[in-house]
Amino acid sequence: MARKSEYSDSFQSTKRRRRSGGEVFSEEDRNRFEEMRTQFDEIPNDDGPPEGDRWSVWWDSEPLQRGPEPRPDWVITDHGAVDYELGVLKTGKEADVFLIERLVPGSGRAVILASKRYRSAEHTQFNRAGDYTAGRGAKRSRDARAMAKRTKFGLEQAAGRWAAAEFEALKRLYSAGAPVPYPVQILGTEVIMEFIGHDRTAAPRLAEVKPDEVELESLWEQAAESLRLFTELGFAHGDLSPYNTVVHEGRLVVLDLPQVVDIYANPLGHDFLTRDVENLGNWFTARGLDRIEVDDLQAELRALAARP
Repeated sequence: MARKSEYSDSFQSTKRRRRSGGEVFSEEDRNRFEEMRTQFDEIPNDDGPPEGDRWSVWWDSEPLQRGPEPRPDWVITDHGAVDYELGVLKTGKEADVFLIERLVPGSGRAVILASKRYRSAEHTQFNRAGDYTAGRGAKRSRDARAMAKRTKFGLEQAAGRWAAAEFEALKRLYSAGAPVPYPVQILGTEVIMEFIGHDRTAAPRLAEVKPDEVELESLWEQAAESLRLFTELGFAHGDLSPYNTVVHEGRLVVLDLPQVVDIYANPLGHDFLTRDVENLGNWFTARGLDRIEVDDLQAELRALAARP
């Protein structure tokens, strides 16, 4: 039995063919398609997947909207893959993170992913966006005007820009070896990325970890190296804290990058960099790290940021 989408395709192709030949879309055509549509309304929609909540959206993204190559082996790109919604993992100021499972039915191949879905700007709780986006600029003046006026189109564009900013930052940072999740793909205002955790349990935030002296030193060294790499790439995280860094199998991983700041283009870029170090450094010093290590890192990063 034909699918409903085949009815739509046939309808549109007939209409185009008639018009290109200088013919009108006749009453006979309309009656024929109306009869077909009525028949399809009486059968279930079979355009959905045989299981799962949706077909995998991998092939809905353009090549540039997919993660960098070489891709990890666990990334599923099969045409027949489906996505299951597993629930909300985290709510945030500008987006909610959902847990999804992407699998190929009958193959035994499956992967748990994090799906970050940005809310429209009219529903965000993030009120200092201008400080972070200074220096980015909209590519089209129409977009910039719409966002400034907060029109419906502008609010949609703003949400899309947050998603795009995070995806592009993840691609650059991951490719440079930074400890961030692998960015699988972006589709509109949804960023799908590597899930950091075990099975369906997210890795603990740094704020929840109780490290011994050796673990504390290891985690600080990892944090310092991450900050050096960010700075070398011209980035400040912009909102770094023990609440958006997690520890997975002894590895410190940095999350939440939509507000990533260009430390040279943004007038407040160096201030954000200083704040990132302070926010993270204060957590470590409160647990026994010598304050001089934080001060030394601040001085090192200021010198590094002075050389664009």
